[in-house]
Amino acid sequence: MSGRQVSPRGAGGASPSNADERLPGNRRLFMKLAVIAVGMFGFGYAMVPFYNELCRATGLRDIDQPDVVANTQVDTSRSVRIEFDTNLRNMPWKFRALQEQTDVHPGAVTQVLFEVVNNSDHPVTGQAIPSYGPQFAGQYFHKLDCFCFKRQTLAPGETRKMPVVFVVDPKLPTQVSTITLSYTFFEVEGNGNG
Repeated sequence: MSGRQVSPRGAGGASPSNADERLPGNRRLFMKLAVIAVGMFGFGYAMVPFYNELCRATGLRDIDQPDVVANTQVDTSRSVRIEFDTNLRNMPWKFRALQEQTDVHPGAVTQVLFEVVNNSDHPVTGQAIPSYGPQFAGQYFHKLDCFCFKRQTLAPGETRKMPVVFVVDPKLPTQVSTITLSYTFFEVEGNGNG
């Protein structure tokens, strides 16, 4: 004999004791990943209420309150194109602006309509979150009435037309000729007031 000792390793090269040692490590890794996945789901579920509370606490943008507009003069020397964009996040609805764009004079009160349809066989509650392009234009876009101020609950198959009444502040920088107003509906728990 050559004096070599035969290792108790199996065909895969790992001893039974090494495989047993890895099993608790794999369980710990699985548990960590499961906790992360549950946390991510919870964060996604809480995003809309969290955003509302963050805005309310910081005073950055009270999306559920009408803007206060001082008595302004209409600037008929220029017009601004307002484009409308509509989005849904995992909702069984159809959502659209009844007009894709409109041209407005800064200072003029304008109303546009949006339409939403619940294509499901059960009531669904949603909350719309606005955003603007360019982003800084939001401080010059004042909503006097908006469906985004409250949750919207639609019955199965219900269609609803919803207004947005707004004024573009005449202080909007003159180099801005187009503003995109985008709404994204998220499904939320609870009943709306609409």
